[in-house]
Amino acid sequence: MDVDPHEIPNGYSVDKHAALASTIAAPGALPDPGAPLRVMACHETEDAHCVGWLHHQLGQGNNLALRLRMLSCANAGELRLRGAQHQTFEATLPREAAHATTTPSGNGYTEMPPWQPRRRNEETALDQ
Repeated sequence: MDVDPHEIPNGYSVDKHAALASTIAAPGALPDPGAPLRVMACHETEDAHCVGWLHHQLGQGNNLALRLRMLSCANAGELRLRGAQHQTFEATLPREAAHATTTPSGNGYTEMPPWQPRRRNEETALDQ
């Protein structure tokens, strides 16, 4: 699957893309209690997580910290993928980063606070 960085809304950033590596857990690694859960933000909207990233990390990525966090996500069953997905992070890298444009700020990931039990009817960013 080819990646065209020019089709990413708000431009492509080599730095943001490289920072996404920090959101990918070692498969099956036990979560560090109290450590923040780093997640990939959606590139199409500002207030959501990337559904493709969630799909990968909950599936073959075997991100245990994310799986634990998703136990309290009220709308986890409503997540839907659009289109074909890359099998690995490396497959998302554009063939020619030299033609990429950069954006002024940000690091490519959002940080979730350490997991805490959720109160009934309490919404989180994952529920939106």
